[in-house]
Amino acid sequence: MHLSLWVPINSVNLRNTLSGLRGAVTVGMIKSDVPGTQELDERRRQGDLPLPTSSNPTLSLKLCDPGQGPAPFQAVVVLIQPGTGLALRPPPSCLFPPDPAPSPPAEQIRVKPDRTGVVTDGVKHSMNPFCEIAVEEAVRLKEKKLVKEVIAVSCGPAQCQETIRTALAMGADRGIHVEVPPAEAERLGPLQVARVLAKLAEKEKVDLVLLGKQAIDDDCNQTGQMTAGFLDWPQGTFASQVTLEGDKLKVEREIDGGLETLRLKLPAVVTADLRLNEPRYATLPNIMKAKKKKIEVIKPGDLGVDLTSKLSVISVEDPPQRTAGVKVETTEDLVAKLKEIGRI
Repeated sequence: MHLSLWVPINSVNLRNTLSGLRGAVTVGMIKSDVPGTQELDERRRQGDLPLPTSSNPTLSLKLCDPGQGPAPFQAVVVLIQPGTGLALRPPPSCLFPPDPAPSPPAEQIRVKPDRTGVVTDGVKHSMNPFCEIAVEEAVRLKEKKLVKEVIAVSCGPAQCQETIRTALAMGADRGIHVEVPPAEAERLGPLQVARVLAKLAEKEKVDLVLLGKQAIDDDCNQTGQMTAGFLDWPQGTFASQVTLEGDKLKVEREIDGGLETLRLKLPAVVTADLRLNEPRYATLPNIMKAKKKKIEVIKPGDLGVDLTSKLSVISVEDPPQRTAGVKVETTEDLVAKLKEIGRI
């Protein structure tokens, strides 16, 4: 028999009924670092567990956390098919326990009273999706033995280390956190971040800077281009395919008329587009390993970078409330209504 446990890594005390079974089962490890779980392709044998004989038992397991020691875990299991296997069937309320500091839904995003930005207190930080694609591509190049080391970099407050840990769990070797106080971090723009990345690229003597084509909060699409400008390196933006050919890099990028192919001489800067790859989920063993990987914390001043911005936010306003729509019966009614409100 085989016991498949579909378990988010932060879940505890999941319970249900295990009955009508005899013998032993083999436990498979499960990966998940986001709401929504996936089973590992390779199963890690954790030992045979003798099944209880009572009619309504709870099966207790232990997941080992190298950083904190063994963590007790109670799994919920039910019989899939007699004699073939088991599966986890927890109640939805148990599967994803509430976050102690949940992020507000989109409709509850609030503007600060001073109208300088939005309220971010208690919001969980996550990696920009395009940057996640860039990390995945860097890890794939390393897996092909085309690069020696992958360094994940983030610039901002202490919460940025959560994002760096995600990159380390995906396969990056080490991280660098350029720590900026929260008040200053809110004023960081593409120009300031590009200055930091350029200085780090020179300090670490890297041959390739991979980053997302744009951030999904401000959609600036400027950091990669500015970084290449400061370094005076060739750049390939909106990359949908990257191929390393000796000391040159072939970049296929999407343009309005189709696809364009560039050949860049290393060192170079590349920004990742949506179709470059599909990022992997970090597996539970790699999440545990990432806790032991090094994150170097430095200040912008250590790089000789001035983060002073010449831009200032005048005001941030709530979007106007949407008015209710109007149903019309005929095309003539539609045209008349559009004329009435001055749209045609």
